[in-house]
Amino acid sequence: MLPLVFIDVDGTLVGSSGDVLPAVWDATARARAAGVRLVLCSGRPGFGKARAYADRLDPDGWHVFQNGASVMRPSTGESRSRGLPPERAAWLVARAAETGRVLELYTDSEIAVERDTDRARRHADLLGIPFRARPFASLGAPAVRAQWLVARDEADAVVAEPHEGLNYSPSVSPVMPDTAFVNITAAGVDKALAVRVVAEVYGVPVERAMMVGDGANDAAALAAVGFPVAMGNAEPEALAAATRVVGHVDDLGLVEALALAMDL
Repeated sequence: MLPLVFIDVDGTLVGSSGDVLPAVWDATARARAAGVRLVLCSGRPGFGKARAYADRLDPDGWHVFQNGASVMRPSTGESRSRGLPPERAAWLVARAAETGRVLELYTDSEIAVERDTDRARRHADLLGIPFRARPFASLGAPAVRAQWLVARDEADAVVAEPHEGLNYSPSVSPVMPDTAFVNITAAGVDKALAVRVVAEVYGVPVERAMMVGDGANDAAALAAVGFPVAMGNAEPEALAAATRVVGHVDDLGLVEALALAMDL
């Protein structure tokens, strides 16, 4: 049995319905009862629906949010988060004003978005939080992550733009198929770094950890663990980093992955 499994959210835990299927929750309960530590490993922030998912997977455990920028143990308030350099955050704000794109800035516990658009409102609904446009300067703490919300056919061009000192990582959600989420963290901060941090906290070699994911932003974390598993609906980058492929998220691929973890 593997002692540690990292689980992505959109396209892995959550399918096209926008909900977690009951059979998936049953499988996570079985894994937890068998002694497997389950860690949410998401691009989503550590509040709203993602916090509820984390609490259900392991209410006392460490979890990864914000594409690796927020590494937190919500039950105690402990954090090993790594923020954006302030000058890079300021550059992003200026770039948003220049391009008219939707930019989101996040702390561990808050979000600020200045543009009131349909895409921004739908994303707030996906996150499970009320939408409220607010100035970036109103955040009560330095930003740990930023995110562009763009049309899917714009994502490659956005990622290709110069962004010195920042790590750009695109992801998608089956709940918002028209949108690309370009996650932005400080250079060197990604899900792979967060996976190593959590594994060290738990005293588990990464060679004995599993990562289950589907997105391009999961590829680094998949490559960092001993047992990388891609969902059947995974993007090419995730498939290339995985050694095993399970079923589509809507066909209970995560249930298959958790059964595999308990057999290894």
